[in-house]
Amino acid sequence: MEPVVLARVVLETPWVPVLTIVFLLTGLVCVGDLVIRRRGVPRDQAFSDAELIDINHCVMSAAMILMAWLMVHGPVAWAQVAIFGILVLALLPGYGRARGRPERVDVLGHVTQNLAMIWMLAAMPTLMSELGVGGGSGHAHGVAAAGAEPTPTPAWADMTNVVFVALSTAGALWWLYRAVTTSGHRLHLLSYGVMSAGMATMLLLMNV
Repeated sequence: MEPVVLARVVLETPWVPVLTIVFLLTGLVCVGDLVIRRRGVPRDQAFSDAELIDINHCVMSAAMILMAWLMVHGPVAWAQVAIFGILVLALLPGYGRARGRPERVDVLGHVTQNLAMIWMLAAMPTLMSELGVGGGSGHAHGVAAAGAEPTPTPAWADMTNVVFVALSTAGALWWLYRAVTTSGHRLHLLSYGVMSAGMATMLLLMNV
């Protein structure tokens, strides 16, 4: 297994602590909601769609904080890809149970966030190749491989990243709109929007 390397941050100095706080808050919102929802529920009762979304965002927030500070290689990175793939499959049935178009768009938004996470984990070395970090070596936010030469990021990776940045930005705007126009669960909707905005920011910073 390749080592996990502690970061010497290449991202602009304010970004790492700011993003850490952002994703910590989104995770805490969902942890608190999950605890409240599961209070008094039998342990053998299956998770509801709303509880699965809470779990999804808790895992996602933790993974985003990890990526802000560390780059994990090989099996560790691909294990996270597998986890988010499983979460995509767990969330999809909620589309059929959603009540109305806004809730269906919400489900698609959560699925898209997971796909963006999978992209970020799989493509991080490629996106950071211009910093001399590539091929699974070094740290995505600061420790380039010894003697590694910076190489241009492939055009296909740049274009794919632009697509996920656009989708994440659209998700942020959608949930901001939902938070403003919906009477309940505004904190959750806002936290989803903040998560999407944070993901778009991370993708941009990794690809500058």
